[in-house]
Amino acid sequence: MSLVQEHELSCDVLVAGGGAAGVPCALAAARCGAKVILCQDRPVLGGNASSEVCLHVVGADASGGRGLELQTEAREGGIIEEIRLETCVRNPQRSPSMYDLLLYDKCRSEPHLQLLLNTSVTGAAREGSRILHATADRPSTEDRFRIAAKVFVDCTGDGRLGAEAGAPFRSGRESRTEYGESLAEESPDAKRLGSTLLFRARRHDRPMPFVAPAWARKFTEADLRLRHHPSVDGRGLEHGFWWVEWGGCLDTIKDNEAIRDELLAILLGVWDHLKNGGDHGADTWALEWFGFLPGKRESRRFIGQHVLTESDVLESRAFPDAIAYGGWPIDRHPPEGIDARDQHPASMVSVPFLYDIPLRCCVSAAVSNLMFAGRNISATHLAFASTRVMATCAAIGQGVGTAAAAAVARCLLPSELAGHPETIETVQQRLLRDDAFLIGKVNGDPLDRAIGVKVSASSEQPAGPAASAISGQTRSVHGPKGCPADRSRPGAHRWMSEPAAGMPAWLQLEWARPIRPSAVQLIFDTGLHRQLTLTHSDHFLARMVWGRPQPETVRHYALEGRCNGSWRVFQEVRDNYLRRQVHSLPGEPIDALRLRVESTNGIDHARVAEVRVYEELRPFS
Repeated sequence: MSLVQEHELSCDVLVAGGGAAGVPCALAAARCGAKVILCQDRPVLGGNASSEVCLHVVGADASGGRGLELQTEAREGGIIEEIRLETCVRNPQRSPSMYDLLLYDKCRSEPHLQLLLNTSVTGAAREGSRILHATADRPSTEDRFRIAAKVFVDCTGDGRLGAEAGAPFRSGRESRTEYGESLAEESPDAKRLGSTLLFRARRHDRPMPFVAPAWARKFTEADLRLRHHPSVDGRGLEHGFWWVEWGGCLDTIKDNEAIRDELLAILLGVWDHLKNGGDHGADTWALEWFGFLPGKRESRRFIGQHVLTESDVLESRAFPDAIAYGGWPIDRHPPEGIDARDQHPASMVSVPFLYDIPLRCCVSAAVSNLMFAGRNISATHLAFASTRVMATCAAIGQGVGTAAAAAVARCLLPSELAGHPETIETVQQRLLRDDAFLIGKVNGDPLDRAIGVKVSASSEQPAGPAASAISGQTRSVHGPKGCPADRSRPGAHRWMSEPAAGMPAWLQLEWARPIRPSAVQLIFDTGLHRQLTLTHSDHFLARMVWGRPQPETVRHYALEGRCNGSWRVFQEVRDNYLRRQVHSLPGEPIDALRLRVESTNGIDHARVAEVRVYEELRPFS
């Protein structure tokens, strides 16, 4: 008699994988009204950003590179920005476990989301082109779940759910001629980007010896001459090196245990070199933590309704079904990793503009109710080299989760979405409402009563007039490092009060006839031109405002409504640090709404990127 208990579960959307893509995907679908089950095969959420791996969440802002030049705000908005801001303020100590907790709290607090940790999807049953149910095992409790769903989303990275369902996929590198990619290899091969193990170290007040195990690798300065590491001052030792990479010449799924073993030998060999192989300023440093779970970059890539290519990325091709954007360089690493001693550990080709990621890259070409988000989307190896980074994966996850919920609400299969442009438009408008950014798309929500109304302010700067708060766009886009000129709307896209006028400052919307608003949504400035991510590197940290709210963000404010000439305070908020705030209103008739800003978290004037007003707030317009 088997000890395993079997359980039947059902939901609208099953999300497999709780990493950088899976968490935003599950949250987005649940917030759009879908009943969601999220299966994560690890005890914590976050994937490569979790405490088990500790890689940086980077994305289209190219680690701040785009914003530093012309104040272009390329940092991802939406759910990943919400997570970043919460982490920044609630985790000033930069604890990786606190990051795990924040993600866990968000999932556990979402009423439409059921979280199953330590639960791996291990099978799928199909009827024709549709998945009927998935099988998931939780060995820690000796339970097996059979989960029926309308939409299945594979965010596992390795593509386990889709592969079990028989969805076509590929791995390795394409030839130059297959998709006409100038940067591709002359001949196709099975090589991939390798995996990495990171470490954290701490400086002590006395010498800290280190004796490497016998199986650790040996490295000389000549071996590491192309891989940046401390020379004599010890700077940078607090956080490990992403170039401790290996395994791209193996099967990164089937050989993952062997890759882990070799990476441990490499990591400890590199540390042995730093400690005992010359003067690196490491005498008083000691290892505090190192990973046993490889941070995997590449494995399976599914074949979707569209395959994203090098030219799509470099030319910023416009897609009518865009649900996210990218902008990280085409970032290739030698598959041999650290063993490629005569090659630089990365070769980056700059991406001139932000670029669209279409929904069709996230919908299986063969399985009608299968979607995917993260590093397993439908892309060539070269396009993947840009889309694979975690903030981009998170933006894709939110887009896919929103689209999955829309498919359920409209009784459509994911495979049918591309043929329903009105549903695509609905998905895009919901993403904009949730503070995601889509290139060239502006607010056209028919339920938003703020569109086109009379706007005034206590004061305004020439670059930030009051009307900018209803411009339809919520971020500053300028210059060659931002969006293509033919698809962008250059400008700051925010109201900015005049510093000399002081505080409080106010922004006012007026209607010719009274309305009965039930909700007001505000989008504030959170310094999207700067880098912001949990880091254990002092070098990275120096680029950020960390441990406190972003200085541009409105801190204390009030919402007031006018009825028959009298003003009434509906909401008063203190100590805000979030970018997006949604406030419920009583639905009483008003002919004017005023946002009164009393203070910010640092700067000397008020900034508001957008105000939306709803008489009825629905999941989809």
